[in-house]
Amino acid sequence: MMDRFFSNAANKVAHMAGLPLTFAGCCLVVVVWGFSGPAFHFSDTWQLIINTGTTIVTFLMVFLIQNTQNRDGAAIQAKLDELIRVSEGQNRFIGIEHLTEAEVEEIRETCEKAARRHDEKIAEMAARKAMATRRATKKKAA
Repeated sequence: MMDRFFSNAANKVAHMAGLPLTFAGCCLVVVVWGFSGPAFHFSDTWQLIINTGTTIVTFLMVFLIQNTQNRDGAAIQAKLDELIRVSEGQNRFIGIEHLTEAEVEEIRETCEKAARRHDEKIAEMAARKAMATRRATKKKAA
């Protein structure tokens, strides 16, 4: 119950925080605060209001945005895992996000080496095909 409430609230707040109208509203608050400076003689209290307000908003937004990013990342990972599972991809890649950075780096290097070998094989096959085509053209010309 609490998880669902927090997730919904975090989604709504994160969405609203990214709207142009929200940005405009925040700019308006800062402008109003700035213009109110002379009325408060640019006092320490006047400065403390904007500092405290922005600190509180920033502090809370960090947690809300991190929550939405964590869920988005987990959802994307689950979708990728399902694509691997139902395709010809190797199932050993499912769940590698839980490995250490060194283990992930080792897998990444292995994949890069395999990709280079594949590219070399394709290039070699293309070169053979080009040579065969050239030979066939020369035979026809002769």
